[in-house]
Amino acid sequence: MIVKNEEDHLARCLQSVQHLVNEIIVVDTGSTDNTKSIAREFNANVYEFNWVDDFSKARNFSFKQATKDYIFWLDADDVLLEEEQQKLASLKQNTVNQPDAISMVYVLARDENNTVTHSVRRNRLVKRCNNFQWHGAVHEYLEVGGNILQSDIQVTHLKEDTGISYRNLHIYETMIANGAEFSPRDLYYYANECYDHEQFEKAVNAYKKFIDTEKGWVEDIIAAYGKLADCYISLNDSLAAIDALYQSFHYDIPRAENCCRLGYIYVHFRELNQAIFWYELATRLDYDSVKEKGGFVNSNCYTWLPHLQLCVCYDALQNHAKAYYHNSRAKEYNPTHEAIIHNDAYLKSKIE
Repeated sequence: MIVKNEEDHLARCLQSVQHLVNEIIVVDTGSTDNTKSIAREFNANVYEFNWVDDFSKARNFSFKQATKDYIFWLDADDVLLEEEQQKLASLKQNTVNQPDAISMVYVLARDENNTVTHSVRRNRLVKRCNNFQWHGAVHEYLEVGGNILQSDIQVTHLKEDTGISYRNLHIYETMIANGAEFSPRDLYYYANECYDHEQFEKAVNAYKKFIDTEKGWVEDIIAAYGKLADCYISLNDSLAAIDALYQSFHYDIPRAENCCRLGYIYVHFRELNQAIFWYELATRLDYDSVKEKGGFVNSNCYTWLPHLQLCVCYDALQNHAKAYYHNSRAKEYNPTHEAIIHNDAYLKSKIE
């Protein structure tokens, strides 16, 4: 682990894994709170690393301190829930082929029903002797190869919402000021930071540069077109947004996220039949197969959201039977959603 000022989260994280690991290595990058003392309460080996605005350098330093056959990495605001702890314990006992790396599902968000809504895959457990390296000053990634096992173990991210941070954007802007050459991945994540900070014109330029390199991971390219469309929507250029979304279809089957974006745009144009087409397509796409490709996935777009929007569209067209059907489908996925509950009562009164 690499940490800084994580006294509110670190104990929760370490409690979830301390019985599953043979050593705990905590690399502190400048804490001024009780982070290091909490780590030592778990018999962690605590090291200090002089922060140099580069996450990959800190990660690689932490990996160098490991002494066991495999390395499992976490952030302080991650946790293994009880069921996932059991899965990891079982994996340790039953993995006989000694894979070079094991990927796990990284759960980024859940809804009020505890259903996973945002997730991505991460290579979490790696064979130490392979000396796999981290790359990237920000949004770093672990480059692995060889025999990679795709496990169903979930690592859950439990970070509290403390507002948007300028740390990553500052690092990127410092890199630009110093004349650093951005990799395609740097361009993509710099664009994301610009988007998150509502610097939409900068984000558009960065997304375009990333796509034009023709060297990005296909899942990032598809996502970049979606984010590019979001930027254009914010800049009141819906036609450019539509074009960006159509461009994403060159790379693979449509993603439900981008189908829902198209539906949203056509609803705004009051072209409801076109909106219905895209929302219905979203309902037919396979969430599990897309999730296994490893990119960021918003499960809402594959489940209740397009059905809810279809309900809205059909209601506007005075087709209350179809509106009720799609609201009922949305309710199967998300029974506590306030709008779905309201629609249920409203549409029953219309069709009875």
